[in-house]
Amino acid sequence: MATIRFYRGDLLLGVTETNPDTPLLELAEAIGIEIPRNCTSGNCGTCMCRLKSGIVSMPEPLPPGIDEDLIEEGAILTCIGIADGPVDIDLIPPI
Repeated sequence: MATIRFYRGDLLLGVTETNPDTPLLELAEAIGIEIPRNCTSGNCGTCMCRLKSGIVSMPEPLPPGIDEDLIEEGAILTCIGIADGPVDIDLIPPI
């Protein structure tokens, strides 16, 4: 297991541990952190956040809610993103 830290800017909101195959959105909600969401399948982009550090796996092909340009800016979709080791997530999206 690895540590996941959730921030809003520089403010640390909470810390949890990775859980294999559990999306970041579910891990955040389990510790009381609300991330806006709608479809929970990667189609709408509502749960988009910024990856500050670490690696988050996204499915291939990418769903309509995100594209390579957004990923290059640090965007992830927490409803379908799976942490690959320790990660820091900023709830403020990159757009």
